[in-house]
Amino acid sequence: MSRHAAEDLTYRRPVSIWWWTRKRSYFLFVMRELSSIFIAWFVLYLLLFVRAVGRGAAAYDDFLDSASSPWLVTVNVVAFVFVLLHTATWFLLTPQAMVVALRGHRVPAAAIIGAQYVGLAVVSAFVFWLVTR
Repeated sequence: MSRHAAEDLTYRRPVSIWWWTRKRSYFLFVMRELSSIFIAWFVLYLLLFVRAVGRGAAAYDDFLDSASSPWLVTVNVVAFVFVLLHTATWFLLTPQAMVVALRGHRVPAAAIIGAQYVGLAVVSAFVFWLVTR
């Protein structure tokens, strides 16, 4: 019997398509990966917004009219929730992916995560100031 024939006779237990729902860490991993689709949607939506602004007042008004449709509001709310999940999980993973040393000592994970949230708050406040001034 050839080697390939022996491999073909190996039993492989079937895996459910919902395997990732049985453990919280797997579920969060899959949701985080899925959130990338919504990140891409937000980028596309922002580009469409910039395009509408660049085309003048009529295009901007048309964009705002379409943006107020219930289905688009729903998509954007769901996307926003996924963006928040993506951000939080990314911030939590950063200390594991990047070792930061200061004066020969490793910076604690909480300090790295906290610094990211402070940076997010500062940038968000600046953008809010730009938009509302």
